[in-house]
Amino acid sequence: MRLLTHNMLTSHVKGVKNGYPLAIEVVNVVVNEVDFNPEFISRMIPKVDWGALVQAAQQVGRSGGLPDELIPDYEKDEEFLKKAHHVLLEVEVQEGSLVCPESGRKFPIKNGIPNMLLNEDEV
Repeated sequence: MRLLTHNMLTSHVKGVKNGYPLAIEVVNVVVNEVDFNPEFISRMIPKVDWGALVQAAQQVGRSGGLPDELIPDYEKDEEFLKKAHHVLLEVEVQEGSLVCPESGRKFPIKNGIPNMLLNEDEV
């Protein structure tokens, strides 16, 4: 699971009012090289919850010098875009869990795929 994907996931457990952002418990993380496309990254950044991304990168031990706050004119800063690219697209959680911040419910990640399915009593 890429951190870009993580940034868009939320818990839908019954009774949970704030299921975002999900915490990440890591068993295995890999880094896969992906071609750098600054235009794509520049278009994705406004769609990303920056604070949640930084937090996720820290949880998986791959923050790589990302600033806590989104910098002004980021689309003109190639070094910043490369750091964002790395965290969004190259860092992948292969095994672990996503944890609902409110209920504590864990959703397993196996082979890079998060399982967000709920039991009948959780819906």
